[in-house]
Amino acid sequence: MLQKDKDAGERPQQLGLERGASYREVRKYLCPEPNAVQIYQHLKDFSLSSPTVVTLGTFDGVHLGHQALVARAMAKARELGGTAVLLTLEPHPRRLIDPGFELARLTLPAERAELLAAFGLDALVEQAFTADFAQTSALDFVRRDLVGRLGMKHLIVGYDHRFGRNREGDFAQLQEFAGVFDFGLDRVDAVMGDRDALSSTKIRAAVAEGRVRDAARTLGRPHFLRGEVVAGRGIGRNLGYRTANVGGIHPDKAMPAHGVYAVRLDFCDAEGPSNLAGVANYGLRPSFGATAEAVLEVHLLDFEVQGYGRSVEVRFIDFIRAEQTFETPEALKAQIARDVVKAREALALAL
Repeated sequence: MLQKDKDAGERPQQLGLERGASYREVRKYLCPEPNAVQIYQHLKDFSLSSPTVVTLGTFDGVHLGHQALVARAMAKARELGGTAVLLTLEPHPRRLIDPGFELARLTLPAERAELLAAFGLDALVEQAFTADFAQTSALDFVRRDLVGRLGMKHLIVGYDHRFGRNREGDFAQLQEFAGVFDFGLDRVDAVMGDRDALSSTKIRAAVAEGRVRDAARTLGRPHFLRGEVVAGRGIGRNLGYRTANVGGIHPDKAMPAHGVYAVRLDFCDAEGPSNLAGVANYGLRPSFGATAEAVLEVHLLDFEVQGYGRSVEVRFIDFIRAEQTFETPEALKAQIARDVVKAREALALAL
């Protein structure tokens, strides 16, 4: 068991927050801070003695549907005097089936843990998904792992959850097992988006297409990524728009479509500051010597970046335009001025 901070259980209250506070209330708690959730790397390591209320899933993005499951688990755990636990699998099951499968993640495991802690979850089990574990039957999963190892007294599942070898288990089976093994069972209805049920797959598609406002509505917060300020080519500075080039972004992170965005940026250190307004370009910078790989550059509207190596978090607020090619530096400079105006407008609307 990995306990991030011996005083982490007190941290939400020290910040003046209630457990389960909204994302806006816990914003400064996430860039990144030691979190209050207890993290276990294997089911066999789980050691809490109180009765548990368990929910299951990958929870990539911790979107509004996931938050509904966490909220229900927390409410039931408080009712029973127990502990709210999420059991998830690492790596994503499809990577075992197809080693070449590449999944762009809305939240990396550490980011997911921080969000879950901020929303009030007590414990997170990140079970290794191996070839042996993939052969676990639905019965063994419930009897041995959920009831036996987690001490489960109540289970909360999503409307479409399946489990066990080859996804053989469904809600009807869980109803049978609940009677046999004496645990409570709830199924949470789908949280609906504009037309259909929310899903991480649809949110990933929205991000990949540059529809970051749509993604934010279903995540309950802007899509974000983290990296560090690195040296660039100085093109923005020469045009009068100094930029922070953000490198060191995890290769599994879901990246937006190439283009220009209104963003907010936090410096993730004691010096801060945070929630800085900016306009960002993510792409190949085709105008003056295109790069082989996409680069994220952020021009902060009211703050000048000093020094390299500082960790930052960038939140994508709105899409402004697609990436373009400009014939002259003057044409690019004029367009950046227009982008700044649109970014300010978008950020003002997002407050």
